[in-house]
Amino acid sequence: MKDSEIAILGAGIGGLTTAIALHQRDFKNIRIYERRNKATTIGAGIVIWANASKILSRLNLINEIEKVGGSINEMQRWTEKGEFIGSIDIKEIDYYIGAKSFAISRKDLQGILLQKIDKLNIPIYYNHNAQQITTQENSTFINFDNGIEAKPDIIVGADGRMNSVARKYVNGSNEPIYQNFVNWIGIVESKHPVFPDNNVLDYWGCGERFGIVPINKYKGYWAGGKSLPLNSSFKNENPKDLLLKLFGSWSPNIKEVIALANEENIRYIEVFDHNPIPKWHKNNVCLIGDAAHAALPTSGQGACQAIEDAWHFASILDAAETTEEAFSKFQQLRFDKTTSITMAGRNFAESVFNEDPQFCEERNKIAKKADYESTGKNIAKLWGKDVPK
Repeated sequence: MKDSEIAILGAGIGGLTTAIALHQRDFKNIRIYERRNKATTIGAGIVIWANASKILSRLNLINEIEKVGGSINEMQRWTEKGEFIGSIDIKEIDYYIGAKSFAISRKDLQGILLQKIDKLNIPIYYNHNAQQITTQENSTFINFDNGIEAKPDIIVGADGRMNSVARKYVNGSNEPIYQNFVNWIGIVESKHPVFPDNNVLDYWGCGERFGIVPINKYKGYWAGGKSLPLNSSFKNENPKDLLLKLFGSWSPNIKEVIALANEENIRYIEVFDHNPIPKWHKNNVCLIGDAAHAALPTSGQGACQAIEDAWHFASILDAAETTEEAFSKFQQLRFDKTTSITMAGRNFAESVFNEDPQFCEERNKIAKKADYESTGKNIAKLWGKDVPK
């Protein structure tokens, strides 16, 4: 299958990493199709947790990640009133998985992946918005809205959660599910130190949440979340003024990062995920990343699982006799882990964005008594499952 023409729909983290992983396995006839007219990112930053950094190390990308990413020590939890709830030791998670975690801006990560794609001479065709995938006489076609038609041997659906043509072809439906909260996200870059400690700060309110992730002393990213219906009027309000109104009485750390963010870079995102589906492949089309198993940002693993998909997909395809065998083994390996992560993200979101004061008070009491050492070990056990030794 090394000579197969492989079309990857989507030039996001999953699609780019898959192309790099396939090339490393000597698949050379790879083409990436992107609906937008240039490389763009959705989101401010991510944590490349140890499970994903292990993969990026195998793909010879970790040196570039280390140059622009930052190490983080703890995930600290606080109430909106400034009460300390507890912390998870990230260094312990790293130790159990056997790699280092990094906080990084999505723009920087995408830049590293694009640079590698360019170095490998893998073409990206922008302005190729797939309209549908059809099968006729045992051949599968991709029809783009610019009139171009492609008939590759293998189609990798890495076209995201919101409008995946590949998911619609495989599953019959690609409708994402709104999870009843929104995120405002922003990047902080300052000439003066803003983050003296490399700790992730997670503040819990009642129906509201605010998270801050440092990349280095001068740069970081944040997300303020609130339980809201779709198309809320909040979408049209001045984001900085609104966020200061919503979160201004919380920790001074929050007020500072909101004030430092450029207003034009603050984004309002209505948050969706997908229900797990029983099959990720059909004919010569296979889903990866968010198209297969979109998880909420509360899972902490969306991009990381797309990176894991890339590695396993390329490894399994390299060893398989047929695409059907490869696709089936890929889903069998990945389904339980990604489903667990998706549902854990949902459960956490339901808890942290619950609007009942009594529930929130009890939730915080339970969280303060939690065994965070065991919590960290359980996280490491799930996230570290099936990663390379």
